[in-house]
Amino acid sequence: MSAMSTIRAAGSRVRRTGTLRPLPHHGAAIPVSSYVVDCAVYVDGLRLPGEWNHTDAIAEVRRRGEGFAWIGLHEPTADQIQSVADTFGLHELAVEDAVCGHQRPKLDLYGDSLFMVLKTVAYVQHESPATANEIVATGDLMAFVGHDFVVTVRRGQHSELRSVRHSLEADHARLALGPAAVLHAIADNAVDSYLEVTDRVETDIDDIEENVFQPQSSVPADVIYLMKHEVTELRRSVVPLTTPLRKLAEEPIPLVPDEVRLHFRDVEDHLTTVAERVSAYDELLTTLVQAVLAKITLQQNNDMRKIAAWVAIITVPTMVAGIYGMNFDNMPELRWRFGYPMVIAFVAIVCVILFRTFRRNRWL
Repeated sequence: MSAMSTIRAAGSRVRRTGTLRPLPHHGAAIPVSSYVVDCAVYVDGLRLPGEWNHTDAIAEVRRRGEGFAWIGLHEPTADQIQSVADTFGLHELAVEDAVCGHQRPKLDLYGDSLFMVLKTVAYVQHESPATANEIVATGDLMAFVGHDFVVTVRRGQHSELRSVRHSLEADHARLALGPAAVLHAIADNAVDSYLEVTDRVETDIDDIEENVFQPQSSVPADVIYLMKHEVTELRRSVVPLTTPLRKLAEEPIPLVPDEVRLHFRDVEDHLTTVAERVSAYDELLTTLVQAVLAKITLQQNNDMRKIAAWVAIITVPTMVAGIYGMNFDNMPELRWRFGYPMVIAFVAIVCVILFRTFRRNRWL
C-alpha cells in the first residue's frame, strides 16, 4: 500500500470512529487522542462539520483553495508531533523547540510560516503568601502559523485554548481573517491572563506591605523573597514578549494582514501596561526586603541595648559582692553593726537609679 493510501485509510478510520489516529511512526501506532485536543477546518469564518485528523484537514483546505486548518496539541512527544510536522512542513528547529519547551517568548520566521512562543501564567490559590509554596505557575504556548494552517502546542495544565477557539467560532468575521486572527486571539488571551494574574499578585503584595509596616508585626524575609521570586518568574514571561508583539504590530509580514496588525498594537499596549506593573512590583518588593532587614537590625539593636542595660545594673551588686568577698581582716565597716544593711541599701539605691535612667532613655 502506498503512503498516500495509508493516509486516506487513516482518515477513513477517523470519520468512522470519531477518534483521531495518526500514521504509524517507526513501526508503532501512536494514539493521537492522548495529545490532540481539537482539529478543525474553517472556511469563511465557519467551522466545517465532522471529525478531522491533521492530514485530512489540510487536504480539504488545499482541495478547496480557501480556509485553514487548526490543530491543537497538548504536550506531544517528538514521535507524536513528527507526523504533524511532516504534514504541515514545519521547520525542524521550531519543532525541536516545541518538543523541549521552556523557551523564551520569541517570534521566528521560517520561509512562508512563522513560529511564536508565549509563556502562559496562572495564579495559584493560597490562603496567605506566608503559607504558600508557589504563587505563579507558568507554562508554554507555541504556535506554528502558515497561509492555510495553525498548529498550537501547549505545555502546562492551565494554558487551555478551548475558550479562545469558542470565542473565535462565535465571531465569524474575525475568524474569516485567517490564521493571523487565531494568532492574535492567542496572544490577546495570554496578555489578558497576565493582567488577571498581576491584579491578584498586587493584592498579595499589598497584604505583605501592610504587615511589614504594621507596629509589632513580624513578616519573615523568606515570604518576601518567595514573592520576589514569583514576580521575577512573571517578568520573565512578560517582558521578552514585547519584541515579538512589536514586530507583529509594526513590521510588514505577509502572513499578518494589515487589519490584524492593528489589533496586535492593542495587545502590545496591554503588554506594556503589564510590564510596567511587574517592574513596579519588583521595585516595591526590593523596598520591602530592605524595610524588613532594617526592622530586624533595629530590633537587634534594641535587644542589645536591653542586654547592656541589665548587665550594667547587675554589675553593681556583683562588684560589691566581689569586693567584700575577698575575706581580708582589715576592711572598712567589716565589723560595723550597720555595715550589712548599708551595703544592701547602697546596692539597691544604685540599681534603682540605673534602672530609672535606662528606662528614661528607652533602653528598657
